[in-house]
Amino acid sequence: QVQLVESGGGLVQTGGSLRLSCAASRSIFSFATMGWYRQAPGNQRELVAVITSGGSTNYADSVKGRFSISRDNAKSTVYLQMNSLKPEDTAVYYCKLNWGALEVWGQGTPVTVSS
Repeated sequence: QVQLVESGGGLVQTGGSLRLSCAASRSIFSFATMGWYRQAPGNQRELVAVITSGGSTNYADSVKGRFSISRDNAKSTVYLQMNSLKPEDTAVYYCKLNWGALEVWGQGTPVTVSS
């Protein structure tokens, strides 16, 4: 069974930066598509960014130019660099692994951006 462990969330002021990390427990990581999602109170979970096993990336319009997703296959870890944070970025951030029919979610890490 694959497990994902997120870290790096916290409280930051508007305009600040955070880097989230998500470490996978199995070597299938290098073959998997990895994504970051977020869910704010009262809202549905939404896609933030995704990176394929080949390194192709895609971003939600709301974070383009501010957030960057990357991966280190040697460490089985995916990162989300978040810059120029806004109060509307406040949410619980989750990473997700997709490999074939397998879909695994992390437990989430909270991000709060104060105005």
